[in-house]
Amino acid sequence: MSATVVPQTSTTTWNLDPVHSVAEFKVKHMMISNVKGQFTVAKGSLILDEANPANSRIEASLDAASINTRDAQRDAHLKSPDFFDVEKFPELSFKSTHVTRVKSGEHAVEGDLTIHGVTRKVVFTIDGPSAPGKDPWGNARIGLSATAKINRKDFGLNWNTALEAGGFLVGDEIAITLDVQFVKA
Repeated sequence: MSATVVPQTSTTTWNLDPVHSVAEFKVKHMMISNVKGQFTVAKGSLILDEANPANSRIEASLDAASINTRDAQRDAHLKSPDFFDVEKFPELSFKSTHVTRVKSGEHAVEGDLTIHGVTRKVVFTIDGPSAPGKDPWGNARIGLSATAKINRKDFGLNWNTALEAGGFLVGDEIAITLDVQFVKA
């Protein structure tokens, strides 16, 4: 008689805490300085396999209409068909396809990023996740930071205007920075 041994799993599920998370971007403005903005409404989940990070998965989405650059006129323009066209494309989303451990505490997460109805492969550099901690209510939490750079034109965000002195109003390269916290499900 043989017994089947069921391996212990180190996989846990974590839900994004939108109140303690920030999805930020920056882009060159008038070729002289960066303008930053945020998406203030986010949701997502992380399936974390601590024993084998390559088996981990993450999915997240941002409400395109929640864009905030601290200028109502600019935000309205970014929501328009010139940029995000939030009526037609209400979400930006990411779904991981591959996780690679780079070194202790750092991972490369490749996945499908969808913006403006266009999906492209993007690699985020992940710092973390942090060691779990408990909040005052007994919930386990972890945090991580992620960065990536994309070309906005790869996602059909082509609007621009030439400057009188030369160059363009909006840069093509977008730096994305995510500082997120997850609560164990």
